[in-house]
Amino acid sequence: MERFNLRKLNELHVRKQYQIKISNRTAALKNLSESEDINRAWKNIKENIKTSAKECLGLYTMKQNTPWFDEECLYFLDQRKQAKMQQSQDPKQSNIHNLNNARHEASRYFRNRNKNI
Repeated sequence: MERFNLRKLNELHVRKQYQIKISNRTAALKNLSESEDINRAWKNIKENIKTSAKECLGLYTMKQNTPWFDEECLYFLDQRKQAKMQQSQDPKQSNIHNLNNARHEASRYFRNRNKNI
């Protein structure tokens, strides 16, 4: 989806340029026949406004987010998953203790990671 850089409308020369382009394009639409389908006329108006905006304002560039889920995150999740599988296959006390430790370490890691983001 296209998003236009609307902040440029705060600049007077850009705003005037945009108004002129829309006026010129709308004037060209007056030459169309009266019997033209209303949907087609609306589509022309919409495209003229979009084209004018693209030319005058440019497109808004979205901020690129850095992916937070990396190899270290995957490591903690894998450790927790392995501990859970061991505990479910052999529910002795040491495996329960290992599972609780893996859960605690993963939770602590993700909690600290969220504070840093």
